[in-house]
Amino acid sequence: MSAPASTLPRVCVGLSGGVDSAVAAYLLVEQGFAVEAVFMKNWEEDDEPGYCAAAADLADAEAVARQLGISLRTVNFATEYWDRVFEHFLAEYRALRTPNPDVLCNREIKFRAFLDYALTLGAERIATGHYARVLHDAAGSHLLCCADTDKDQTYFLYLLDQSQLSRTVFPLADLTKQRVREIAAELGLPNAAKKDSTGICFIGERRFADFLARYLPTEPGPIRTPEGTLLGEHSGLALYTIGQRQGLGIGGVRTAHEAPWFVAAKDTADNALIVVQGHDHPLLLTRSLRGEQLHWIAGAPPAPAPFDCLCRLRHRQPLQSCTVVEYDTNLCHVRFAAPQRAVTPGQSAVFYRQDECLGGCVIAGTDRD
Repeated sequence: MSAPASTLPRVCVGLSGGVDSAVAAYLLVEQGFAVEAVFMKNWEEDDEPGYCAAAADLADAEAVARQLGISLRTVNFATEYWDRVFEHFLAEYRALRTPNPDVLCNREIKFRAFLDYALTLGAERIATGHYARVLHDAAGSHLLCCADTDKDQTYFLYLLDQSQLSRTVFPLADLTKQRVREIAAELGLPNAAKKDSTGICFIGERRFADFLARYLPTEPGPIRTPEGTLLGEHSGLALYTIGQRQGLGIGGVRTAHEAPWFVAAKDTADNALIVVQGHDHPLLLTRSLRGEQLHWIAGAPPAPAPFDCLCRLRHRQPLQSCTVVEYDTNLCHVRFAAPQRAVTPGQSAVFYRQDECLGGCVIAGTDRD
């Protein structure tokens, strides 16, 4: 039996138009929370042909809110998104790094701008459709992995702090994605079969190279092997990432075997893209990294260095055993038990102990730099 609404906190749920946030809202209503929904618009539409995702998402969010009998507000955080997320995103690409905008978007928009807005409405909590779990105890708020290990999104949430987590509800913590879709179908929600978004946070699924080129100057240059053999021409170093295979435009090379080519490095002095053959070429492997912008969810590191923990270098990567060899306020050095492939500056290294996300850092470089 649901508890009376008056005994539970008032919750603002971010309703994106997707199935995850829709089911999250439904579960909150069923549990007896006083629920209000908010649709966040964080990118001003442009004239790109065939792209109108925000309008379609808003229509889906409105239909879900009507069906659940909850109010829906719309709020525009486009300025905040540009200033706090997108400018950093562009700066990282200018520096020839590969940023992860979803991580910063979560901290600055979904769990800061949205949280601040919800508090002005009188809400005590916010909720989202993220696949994660939060546990509150005498030591504070802890970010834990969810039941669906394939969908777990703690990697993207490692920059959250105690003030944000203490006011957050993750209704999908105990559900698999399959069960979420089943619930949506049982309810007859209009977005039950809607495809998951895989594009840039709030910007969506676009032709990425074309989109990025609108904001950054690009200078073509040579594609070379480590030995200096010229293989072709790249479109601009910022458009490529370490470990990338697709989109290199390298055809058959008379003196090379037929294994696929991968991006191994960016030679900024010569504006050259360095590529190698083979998924596990030695130049793609490293046992250590240097991290910067170090953040601990608890507000402090879990132990004096060196300490052992687990680490994830990309979403869905199996957790890797590592040692945080040293750290200070902002920097750290991490050594892995096994070689890691395609460790990419600008991406995040996220630390875990068992199923708890401890925090993480932005990858600055590797032992090959």
